[in-house]
Amino acid sequence: MAASVLCRRTAMLCRTLNGISCSKAVLCAQPRGGFVLQTASYNPRPLKRSLKEPYIPDKDDEKTPVWQKTARYDRKLFGRYGSASGIDPASLWPSHEELDAIIAEEKEWNPSLDVMRKNIAAKEKEEAKIRLAKEKLIAANMAKMPKMIADWRKEKREAKIKMNEEKARRARLLAVARDHFGFTVDPRSRKFLDMVAEIEKEEKKNKKLVKRRLKEEQAAPSVTPPAASS
Repeated sequence: MAASVLCRRTAMLCRTLNGISCSKAVLCAQPRGGFVLQTASYNPRPLKRSLKEPYIPDKDDEKTPVWQKTARYDRKLFGRYGSASGIDPASLWPSHEELDAIIAEEKEWNPSLDVMRKNIAAKEKEEAKIRLAKEKLIAANMAKMPKMIADWRKEKREAKIKMNEEKARRARLLAVARDHFGFTVDPRSRKFLDMVAEIEKEEKKNKKLVKRRLKEEQAAPSVTPPAASS
């Protein structure tokens, strides 16, 4: 009797499930016998599937952008659509010129161990050459150092002497100006500058006269005194 009742309930539940979406209803068995119908409230959206054909640009069309006609874009299309892109995989390999450029770049940025050793040896040799040249220059300059120090001290003494002479000359000119004008004159005034210009002009004239006299004396023949008679 219980088995027949269970069969009738099962049949009723199956008829009910035929009218309900399988994604919303779940039939669960109970421990004491019987079934419980559970419905889900979540209804997921179906996955979108593009039914459009892949976009393959026409390279012969003038309206097609230039960047869509390159081999790089062909590789991108083949990677996305595969054989559906209509691109020959053999055309995606680099040409001989591109392969040579790739090999040259590989050799430049990733050289072999022998090449790296040779480059290191050449670099060390060049650094040693530069270091030796610097050491020779330093040795030569150190040899000249005593003379350079002596010349520097000499120039310093001469500059100090010249500064003292200029200071004495300036004091002498101020004293002359004070005696000439009867009062202390500003060394920046026009009177003082004009007086200094006149004094320098007179000194140059006197130096020329002295120089001319010395030249005349040197050019004059020397007179030999007569010999004494015995």
